[in-house]
Amino acid sequence: MNLSGKGVGLSVFASVLFSLIPGYVHLLAPLDGVQVFAQRVLWSVPAILLLFVATRQWHLLAAALVRLRREPLLLAALPLAAALIGVQWGVFVWAPLSGHMLDVSMGYFLLPLAMVLSGRLFYGERLRPLIRIAVCCAMLGVVHELWRSQAFSWVTLVTVLGYPPYFMLRRWMKMDALSGFLLEMLVLSPVAVWIIIAWGPEAIFSRAPQLGWLLPGLGALGALAFAAMIASSRLLPLGLFGILSYVEPVLLFSVSLLFLGEHFDSGQLLTYLPIWLAVLLVAWDSARLLSKQWRVTRQV
Repeated sequence: MNLSGKGVGLSVFASVLFSLIPGYVHLLAPLDGVQVFAQRVLWSVPAILLLFVATRQWHLLAAALVRLRREPLLLAALPLAAALIGVQWGVFVWAPLSGHMLDVSMGYFLLPLAMVLSGRLFYGERLRPLIRIAVCCAMLGVVHELWRSQAFSWVTLVTVLGYPPYFMLRRWMKMDALSGFLLEMLVLSPVAVWIIIAWGPEAIFSRAPQLGWLLPGLGALGALAFAAMIASSRLLPLGLFGILSYVEPVLLFSVSLLFLGEHFDSGQLLTYLPIWLAVLLVAWDSARLLSKQWRVTRQV
């Protein structure tokens, strides 16, 4: 298998693992969404450290720590990045326990378009014709949802509006993905410990002994998905990697309907259809751009 084939396999593997998390959190009863979030943060730390051991990238972590010591602005930005990703993690594990996973999947469908608009507004990136049409289609879906329900789910808004600032901040920080991820979890760990001590159920492991292996499994599941995503991003051209990012919201949508028992109102079709059309247009445009880049590369 060539590098592109491995990259595609790793990307799909990461999307499958991420889509398993909403169902996995249902196994963690009697923990609620807040407690699951806190436990996921804590158990992610040893899982990420194991990834460092497996990939032998300690030098990157050492370089990141040196930068934190020498660059006060970077040190100040780290808690903000941790807070932004912490909110997203909290919503992601709370939603399946509260019947809002469809709202999260909607946010992930809209997220690539939000990233496109962020690139246009903050980095002056030009929108190609198909992307402009896709943005208009997505806006039609959003407007219909506002007209239908007189509101737009705050869960969707948090998902779609919370990630662009995080990615923009991480881009400014110029820190490798694995080191940044570990440092963010370390910043969030005191909050997680406080949540568990202040609000956690008493004698939880004696009441639910299965949590003794399920919670480490949650940390490992998230860390392995993250590692597969990062490895894929290094093997694939950016355009193809972007196209494959649409696999996750499709899987989340399917999991919500088939396994979590969430209800899909027929009135929502006119909300989802323009958004799905927008996704297809973005994927088509990315595929065309990638094909052109490959042809140019082969001619050179």
